[in-house]
Amino acid sequence: WCHWCQKLAPVWEKAATQIKDKHPGNDLMLAKVDCTHPDSESLCVKYRIDAFPSILVFRKDDTGKSHHESYHGERSVPAITAWAEHFVAQARKEIPKTRTVDSNRDGTLDSHGAVGCMISGLLHVQRAPGMLVIQANSEAHEFNWETMDVSHTVNHLSFGPFLSEQAWQVLPAHIAASVGALDDKAFTSDQHIPTTHEHYVKVVKHEVTPPASWRAQTVTSYGYVVHSNNIQKVGEVPTVRLNYDILPIVVQFTEKKQALYHFITQLCAIIGGVFTVAGIVASGTDKAVAMMAKKQELGKLG
Repeated sequence: WCHWCQKLAPVWEKAATQIKDKHPGNDLMLAKVDCTHPDSESLCVKYRIDAFPSILVFRKDDTGKSHHESYHGERSVPAITAWAEHFVAQARKEIPKTRTVDSNRDGTLDSHGAVGCMISGLLHVQRAPGMLVIQANSEAHEFNWETMDVSHTVNHLSFGPFLSEQAWQVLPAHIAASVGALDDKAFTSDQHIPTTHEHYVKVVKHEVTPPASWRAQTVTSYGYVVHSNNIQKVGEVPTVRLNYDILPIVVQFTEKKQALYHFITQLCAIIGGVFTVAGIVASGTDKAVAMMAKKQELGKLG
């Protein structure tokens, strides 16, 4: 059913034959598995194979927790055999063992042990509600959406211009925390259950004016609050959706240093209040003592 698997099959057979003829020992074996066959379906699920075709490296010294390298190079007999030669050389200790291979030394790795992908960049968006959708797509693979895993970690997400080091020092702690509210947050999908992660973001503009004594300019930042949900639905293509809404309001935060006379006025008010209360207590105490003494004179006490 997979068009790309059908195209790779004869190339893979020829490459396997060449490797076997050149290296008849057990240093390297090229094998294939049909993930659509009932006997091998559990194996493909175990190793989270959801893109077809996938070429993985299995080593004799791999443990249960090992990440198997994936081949991302050209799907041709010369490219695959040149890539495979590296593993023969590693097995014979002719070159150092490594899990990253660049057979033609063009700066692009043919295989590596990394899991997933990294997305980074800048987007220019309108000041209106919108949605950012992240979904697996390839011009050379077919996907099994039932096992697709879109677990992800948000290293950084912010709106507006990048802030300088001085600007970060000006921002109050609660506003600085809202600038990257999703930073370093991890979102995990349940195994074997197609899961879509949806994030709802409300963005608010802040203008922070520091005290005049700081000699710093007003800092403009965009903070946001976020609510995240998981959607698990049969037939749903697993994606990551970021819904954002830039609110048409501005929160102004101004910090002013209190003048000395304000402090003196407040201090005098506190001292005056203490004396007033002490006077009331003393007056009440004197009256009570005088009343007790008068009752004692009249013999009415005890």
